[in-house]
Amino acid sequence: MRSEHAVALADALLTGPWDAGRMVARARLVFAPVPVELAHVVDVVLAAHPTPPVDAPRSLQHLLLGLPLSAPVPVVAEGAPLLPTPRIRVVRRLLFTTSMVGSRFPLPRVDDVAALAERLGLTVGELDWFGDRRGWQRREPRSVLQHYRFRWLSRPGRTPRLLEAPRPRLKALQRQVLDELLAPVAVHPAVHGFVAGRSVLTGAAVHAGRDTVITLDLEQFFAGLTASRVAGVLRSAGYPEAVSWALTTLVCSTVPMAVLRAMPGAEAGGERFRLRRRLAAPHLPQGAPTSPHLANLAAFGMDRRLTALARRFGADYTRYADDLTFSGAPSLGRAADRLIGTVARIATAEGFSINPAKTRVRRAWQRQRVTGVVVNDRPAVARDEVDALRATLFNCVRFGPVSQNRSGVQDFRAHLLGRIAWVASTDARRGERLRALADRIDWN
Repeated sequence: MRSEHAVALADALLTGPWDAGRMVARARLVFAPVPVELAHVVDVVLAAHPTPPVDAPRSLQHLLLGLPLSAPVPVVAEGAPLLPTPRIRVVRRLLFTTSMVGSRFPLPRVDDVAALAERLGLTVGELDWFGDRRGWQRREPRSVLQHYRFRWLSRPGRTPRLLEAPRPRLKALQRQVLDELLAPVAVHPAVHGFVAGRSVLTGAAVHAGRDTVITLDLEQFFAGLTASRVAGVLRSAGYPEAVSWALTTLVCSTVPMAVLRAMPGAEAGGERFRLRRRLAAPHLPQGAPTSPHLANLAAFGMDRRLTALARRFGADYTRYADDLTFSGAPSLGRAADRLIGTVARIATAEGFSINPAKTRVRRAWQRQRVTGVVVNDRPAVARDEVDALRATLFNCVRFGPVSQNRSGVQDFRAHLLGRIAWVASTDARRGERLRALADRIDWN
């Protein structure tokens, strides 16, 4: 049947009791003339859905699209000319609103789009506007209609990175979505990035003192997560279809063509082409507060499979954003090629891809780094980084902080204190010495 027929029929079937007689009666109200196959259609629906899919009308619509729907052939007197078969028309809509069936997570109840808009303090029209339902984000160059600010970060010898920062009102909505609607959905235990109580250090500590450390990198982690995958994550969490798609429009971005054309660097390359193509479609923006948690949820299946793979090799596995790490005994080093090949196949099967240029295998006699932390003995900041920071602080004392702020950092003092805190988080004694040196800087 046609799409408009499937949508109208699905709504009619879902608006009342889920039994064959009354379902057929409701369906007869929708069309003129009444299709001849309605009883058969209802039988097929009941066989596929013994209970009404009140949270997933699209799945019912998809089933109906493959079923026949035809008008009765007009009866004419013998010898009279044949009449054309009339076209089936939708003459009445029985509107159906979705409802949540249940979830294994403690989610708030959001039955339909109207309830979502009310929870966010919006009208349905405002929800559509912030979700860019009409696609202005991609076509309209005027900044007043853009919900994001875009900034390319050049990386010499590497594909540039695009920061997509939501404007204040959308960012506040996304933060509300994260805190109220997404946070109750748990991520995999192997994940240490963007999870309360976990950090770069907790992830690195898992791999400290191991003979072999293998690190891999996922290519274009956020841009590669499409709107359909995000909607699938939200559906799996327990939100109805319509609510899942409305939320998806709020947390995904489509980059305008003018921004894509401004990508820095003239060199061609497959990774640049893939990035531009992914950014041109709705995807998780790098810069939205909701993106890290949604990306972690989208990677749950991969994390589960990679954790099981690590156990098979007698190893441990963690992930921090797009950084994958495995560590173990000398036997892991001997099996490194086999592990890396299997990881790549699992990542591909789960909708991700490994950047082979960033894969590293480090043994105990080499410097082993996990997410920027040296883990040969215990998690620590690399000595050369500490020495460089100490030299910067010493020169600030001698020549003034302005002389050392060569990159023009806006709040250079906070920048230096942050670097000191990073060192102190792994080595308190070193941190104290660096703070004492920083206290001697004249900031006036």
